[in-house]
Amino acid sequence: MALNIISNYAANVAHRNLSASDEMATRSLAKLSSGTRVVSARDDAASMAIGARLNATTQALKTASVNVGQANSMLQIADGGMATIDDILVRMKTLSVQASSGNLSDTERGFLNDEFVQLRDEIDRIASATNFNGIQLLGDGGDVALDFGDLAAAGTGEALVPVNGFDGFAITDNNYWATDTDTDLTDNSFEVNINYGAGDQVIMTVTSTIDGAADRTQSLDITDYRTGGTTAISAGDSATLNFDELGLTFSVNTNFSASVATIRGQTDGSEDFGTATDFNGSGLNSATGNVVTMLEDNGQSLQQSVNFQVGAGNTANDRLAIEFTAVDSETLGSGSAGTEDSIFDLTDNAIDTAANAQAAVEVVTRAIDDLQRARANIGTYQNRLDFAAQNLASTQENTESARSTLLDLDVAAEMTSFTSKQILVQSGVAMLAQANQMPQNLLRLLQG
Repeated sequence: MALNIISNYAANVAHRNLSASDEMATRSLAKLSSGTRVVSARDDAASMAIGARLNATTQALKTASVNVGQANSMLQIADGGMATIDDILVRMKTLSVQASSGNLSDTERGFLNDEFVQLRDEIDRIASATNFNGIQLLGDGGDVALDFGDLAAAGTGEALVPVNGFDGFAITDNNYWATDTDTDLTDNSFEVNINYGAGDQVIMTVTSTIDGAADRTQSLDITDYRTGGTTAISAGDSATLNFDELGLTFSVNTNFSASVATIRGQTDGSEDFGTATDFNGSGLNSATGNVVTMLEDNGQSLQQSVNFQVGAGNTANDRLAIEFTAVDSETLGSGSAGTEDSIFDLTDNAIDTAANAQAAVEVVTRAIDDLQRARANIGTYQNRLDFAAQNLASTQENTESARSTLLDLDVAAEMTSFTSKQILVQSGVAMLAQANQMPQNLLRLLQG
């Protein structure tokens, strides 16, 4: 090879090899510092894709395991309530047998009857009060529930409709109307007003009415929801306004932003919702159509089944439906076919006579059998959930192992490789220095 000054071929070769060694050492260092074999897709695209799916499955299985635990907790609460009801039924049967004896007078049977009726009421109270996160477990609840239904047909809240921005309403379990102690809810309502205020603000105010009298008010500043505002609602989107002090939420759409903009544009308040007779050109009178009256007390109903997600997919096999059976006074004693008299049918004179007491013995005996069927059903689901939890744990363990095989780094092997690459880098630096010294030999020829 000819000797020249301008081009240093040896230095170029050394530099190229040094760059390659340094890049390999850097990649190895990235793997060691992250603990993963696949830092980027170029390391192993297939393993990264499969590993990502396995990782998502693993995390989903962990959440499914939590769901199974929650389901077991829910069933344990139901079983605890049934255990208490069982104790009550045993006491009621004891009272019935005692009242059946001819050695008692009607006065003494009256005392026993009073306790019998009170215990039956306690069964209903326990069935109503036993719930898990608002889900009834043993019977219908006693909280207030609002059935808005078709507002226009009911003659209530005609202006609180989608064209004005209102998609729907919902109440929370702790809604303020639950403080009403009577059974007539038709004198309860809420009123919605949206008004222009000082400082170009638009304020939405909801007033709750209980027993015909205004009871509580909560207001929200909704100025930013106007068209062009920072939280304006785009077409096809929705937002939720939470009036937590009342236990009421509103679902609103893009028309709500237009309504707020209209109100903000009329500083004299003539277009306020609750004032305008033709609000925002909708043809709806907001002055009379801004009130929603409670139609009925539906209570919190016992659901026939509650679905729990116990798998990582979206198939029927990834969900478990847990069915519940009511164990209140109207159900207990009616038998498996539901055709017999229940303990509720014994009326308030359940055991005030020997004949009534003898009939009550049979009814309470059936009630105990009905309760045990319901309780056995709960136990069956508990055992099934235990096996589901075991399967989830095993599946999660094996899925995690598969993900680890694809993505986790063999630190010992990579450290060995990194050491080799470090030596190559050091060797490359040394050889580049030597190659840079080679042109110096030409100076001797020039000096001669």
